[in-house]
Amino acid sequence: EARAIAFLAGEVPRWPVENNCFSCHNNGDAARALYTAVGQDYAVDAEALRATTAWLQNPAAWDDNALGLEFADKTLARIQFAGALVDAMLADQIRDPVPLADAVALIAADQTDDGSWQLDTSGSIGSPATYGRALVTWAALRALRQAAVPDLAPVIARADAWVRRVDVQTVIDAAAVVLALGGADDRAALAQRQRCLELIMEGRAPSGGWGAYLTSAVEPFDTALVLLALQPLLGRPELAVPTIDAGTLEGVMSGGRAFLLEEQLGDGSWVETTRPAGQQSYAQYISTTGWATLALLATR
Repeated sequence: EARAIAFLAGEVPRWPVENNCFSCHNNGDAARALYTAVGQDYAVDAEALRATTAWLQNPAAWDDNALGLEFADKTLARIQFAGALVDAMLADQIRDPVPLADAVALIAADQTDDGSWQLDTSGSIGSPATYGRALVTWAALRALRQAAVPDLAPVIARADAWVRRVDVQTVIDAAAVVLALGGADDRAALAQRQRCLELIMEGRAPSGGWGAYLTSAVEPFDTALVLLALQPLLGRPELAVPTIDAGTLEGVMSGGRAFLLEEQLGDGSWVETTRPAGQQSYAQYISTTGWATLALLATR
């Protein structure tokens, strides 16, 4: 964890300085990991997050990033920055609730009629930096729940309904839906969670990790996402039974964590997970490292 945090502490502040804009990968996904580390009392240089913290508190400026150049996908950018804002608040780095309230108002306006959030890339399998439909819906729900704006309760209800009925076909969508269901224990939530957990268990590789599909090569991002989905179930075994008993769950998570540690590079980062695999992408590289770090912090 310490090597990963040190790597991200160097990378997160670099992008705004070198590119004159804030990015969803450095100042969204990777910053989330650093804020989480701060919340767990890791030593993180304050300068690593100073500019990001200021940026996150002004959601009205998010659409005018890069000197007026538009985001390729504003819906995704708003949700990723809101996610970082949530983690900054959880780490007590931002205390004013107004920025998050402003951010979730923007997010709510982007919800589709079926209750999910549709992205430019939603037709393809999700990735560390592009999320995909199920993962971005979880991320939007997480921000909305944290903000707890009464007028947006119907938005949350529509998203909750979508999460319970969506047909899950991939490992990463299964993990995202488990995350989105949280601790819900109504009949529809329990049934959907069981379907997702069965898919996750079927997709587990001998190495202890997961790929995006049941037969995909194992990847750091997909493994990290599954670990983040499973971790809350450790304290709520009734949500996982009968698919996974407590002892099996601990073993499964230990195997996934061991895979991430084995794949970590010497500088603390991880090779990027891309779709298709084997491509080079700085955005996916930083986001992959952010997700893997979050998984290690959640399971340490």
